[in-house]
Amino acid sequence: MSDTGVELWWLPVGAGGHVAIHTSRWWESYHARREHRPGRPLFHAALEVFTERGPHVVEMAPAWGPLSGSSGVVATGPVGLRWLGRSRLFRYEVRCLPGGEIPDRAWAPAPPTVLPLGAPEADGLLRRVTEVPLHTWGRDATGTGEMWNSNSLVSWLLQTSGIDAAALGPPDHGLAPGWASGIAAARSAGSGSAPGPHRA
Repeated sequence: MSDTGVELWWLPVGAGGHVAIHTSRWWESYHARREHRPGRPLFHAALEVFTERGPHVVEMAPAWGPLSGSSGVVATGPVGLRWLGRSRLFRYEVRCLPGGEIPDRAWAPAPPTVLPLGAPEADGLLRRVTEVPLHTWGRDATGTGEMWNSNSLVSWLLQTSGIDAAALGPPDHGLAPGWASGIAAARSAGSGSAPGPHRA
């Protein structure tokens, strides 16, 4: 790809782990039964942004996991219920990591979707990482019927960069829970962050 732009990776939920695999399978089985449809594979999105200052990985991850508290953390938000966010065990981190790596890239079923952006647009996307709404992870914050999660972060960043995130989706007819929530937040006139969570 060119010196600037974005690579959107689609990674199977639970890749490289065990608990998340079983949890996600239960989640999708439950919703497939409710919606009277076959089960579909679940994916989470990962974003690698290339600027003239080098590559950056943008992600949302538990505040107690690897790289927690690193210099790349730009904001934190609550998980489950807002008041639970007082504990580190129930907080997530939004990270923008210069030179970072996508841990589960080896499990990606397809090459990334390359989204060309000029240098000003790529830099603008990185600046907006600090402006993402810090809704409660796992809650329907936008009225879409979908939870707010790491997919919401990625779709919000793409949509606010002038990219039609609704036209993007995972391979293998998969689902990306939370994707529509980020798009809705970006389209909302008042999509600023909710009070309470911390911005670095």
